Formats: sequence, structure tokens, C-alpha cells
Amino acid sequence: MAAISRDEVAHLARLARLAVTEQELDLFAGQLDSILQAVARVGEVVADDIPPTSHSVPLVNVLRDDVEAPCLTPAEALAGAPDPFEGRFRVPQILAEEE
Repeated sequence: MAAISRDEVAHLARLARLAVTEQELDLFAGQLDSILQAVARVGEVVADDIPPTSHSVPLVNVLRDDVEAPCLTPAEALAGAPDPFEGRFRVPQILAEEE
């Protein structure tokens, strides 16, 4: 027996405000039924002796060490700015001031 009917697919489509054709209802009902059956099979797996995991392989710290490296001086960083002001980038105001 199918896990989801054509009428249920039509109801879900209405809830999601999707326009589906009669042919699509039949197609989607079959596809959703296959998906629901696959999910049900996964739920049948006996996993009492399998510990919960978040990854299939153990992970170690994958981040590199934080090493200081040469960088731009403030003057060099602002060299290409169109309108620097007091050591900062000046940009046009986009929001009104709150009162």
C-alpha cells in the first residue's frame, strides 16, 4: 500500500501554494512514496550497539596554527580609499540618525 496518496499530495501542494497538474500529482505521489519507504527502511535498522556519531570518521583539529604574518600598515590600507578620514574609511551615510 502506498505511504502517501494522490489526494494527500494535492493537499500538500495547496498548503505550499504550488500549482501542480494532474500528471504531476501522479508523478509526485510515486516519488514521495519511494522517499517515505526509504526513510521507513532506515528507521528499521537495529542500532542499539552503534554509538551516536556526528561524522563517519574521527576528526582532529583541522585548523592551522595562528601565525603572525606581515600585513599592511594603516596608511597602506587607506592608500586607495577615495575619502579617508582620521585613519578610517569614510563612506556615504545610508541610514538616518536615530532620535
